[in-house]
Amino acid sequence: MTTTPARLTVLAGPTAVGKGTVSADIRARYPQVWLSVSATTRSPRPGEIDGVHYHFLSVDEFERMAARGDLLEWAVVHGRNRYGTPRRPVEERLAAGEPALLEIDLQGARQVRESMPDARFVFLAPPSFDELVRRLVGRGTEDAEERERRLETARVELAAESEFDHVIVNDDVHRATDALVEVMGIPTR
Repeated sequence: MTTTPARLTVLAGPTAVGKGTVSADIRARYPQVWLSVSATTRSPRPGEIDGVHYHFLSVDEFERMAARGDLLEWAVVHGRNRYGTPRRPVEERLAAGEPALLEIDLQGARQVRESMPDARFVFLAPPSFDELVRRLVGRGTEDAEERERRLETARVELAAESEFDHVIVNDDVHRATDALVEVMGIPTR
């Protein structure tokens, strides 16, 4: 029996919209969905585990992966750190017919659209810009300068919502998660 390759789903949205929270909820409630683990050059936040939340790499390690073509997409995000998706695990999951999800930024989503136009593209939106600011300030992981840089990026990212196939407003994590897995064609609980 030949397995039909699965369709990749790409989740993107502005900083602090809750992409990581929705991904964690998918991991907990929908274990049949494989979530790609991105590589990054930023330092781990409290509680983040290498290989689970991200592959934390040096700039040199990251650049070697990019130069070898080992990344499906990559970008410098918020003008500082590099983020990217290791290519091989994604291709292996799709070839096996497993539902696969990438949680990435807008730049990465645009690169994936170029190389994999048949993927589903889902934009996770905040209920309002004020709520996005509240979430960013509330998580307390960035200083004032970094918050402002991220909010400037968020304004640009919010303007790109129309580039996506589906928009899900993250006003409730479980509802947003269920909407996302429904878009992926997975029965919700």
